[in-house]
Amino acid sequence: MKALLLVSELEDYTISFASGVAQHLDVVLAVPRRRYAHLASSIDPAVDLHLLDWPRHRSLSNPWFLYQLTRLIRREQPNLIHLLSNSTLWLNLAVPFWRPIPLVTTVHDVEIHPGDSDTRTLPVWAPELMVKQSGHLVVHGEGLKQLILDRYAKPADHVHVLSHPSILRYAELARRQKMAPRDAHGTTRVLLFGRIFAYKGLEHLVRAEAMLKDVLPNLRITVAGRGDDPAIFQPLMGDPGRYDIRNRFIEDAEVAQLFLDTDIVVLPYTEASQSGVLNLAAAFGKPIIVTDVGELRSTVEPNGLGLVVPPGDATELAAAIRTLADNGVLRNRYGDRALKWAIGPNSPERVGAQAAAVYREVVGSC
Repeated sequence: MKALLLVSELEDYTISFASGVAQHLDVVLAVPRRRYAHLASSIDPAVDLHLLDWPRHRSLSNPWFLYQLTRLIRREQPNLIHLLSNSTLWLNLAVPFWRPIPLVTTVHDVEIHPGDSDTRTLPVWAPELMVKQSGHLVVHGEGLKQLILDRYAKPADHVHVLSHPSILRYAELARRQKMAPRDAHGTTRVLLFGRIFAYKGLEHLVRAEAMLKDVLPNLRITVAGRGDDPAIFQPLMGDPGRYDIRNRFIEDAEVAQLFLDTDIVVLPYTEASQSGVLNLAAAFGKPIIVTDVGELRSTVEPNGLGLVVPPGDATELAAAIRTLADNGVLRNRYGDRALKWAIGPNSPERVGAQAAAVYREVVGSC
């Protein structure tokens, strides 16, 4: 069986997912050259990688690109096409020309996150139209499946649950380059990483830090990633000197060093579906504090990856940070479980096997 995977962004997820699926069947991966060329070495050699001159949404060359993409699909003759994100505009126009090849689409977020300016560059109807045009959908948890069933007229057996696979490439980079954690000098280091938009809950982390000003004087907080300016919360900080703020794109080696150095990874989100950062932190064997939103609780609790607190509750977040900061044995226990989960049941190869089973089911039903 051959599956053709398509996506214009989501590099970390795509590399893990495609590399995992390629252990079980033939995979053709078609992605934008400008985003993936420098990452080609991170993709498993079993993947047949096609780097395309994929235009941006507003480019007038999109119709020509769709023609070229459709020619590629007809030349490859896949048994199934899997669009790894429904966040797309122009591909909606090409779908009718791909029939009768079955189309599967992954929906990472049923609702747009508050303040997510990246996703809002698309008209609202475009991701929804792709969902409606797809015969089968993939989501990252049972709760998200129910949201899809409530919102769209899809049969339950056409909506499939596949875990977001672990993101291993940064930990592998750290091993290849023989990177090591830097001396903490007696501090406890907490990391908030990723796109820093409103739903990421930075305000609640800042309020929690202020509550811990006197009881955890050695606490240090790193906020790393592009997005909203964290400086707007400086008046709420207990001690601005305890913060390391990197409000920019973080290169791969720096990402690896950040996760090597941290003691605790926090995801104080006010809204979420799932989290790539969780899957990155687990690959480094780091304990995680998450809020009870989306599929975060159902991922963290059963697998013993860390602590869960209510969203928007800075007091509970502060208590969870203090619990882990004061208990190195507990941190290590959660971290060990996280790493075993990342390279075991949630590894790209294991998730890839589940995806291959879904593909065979879809093709067999057509």
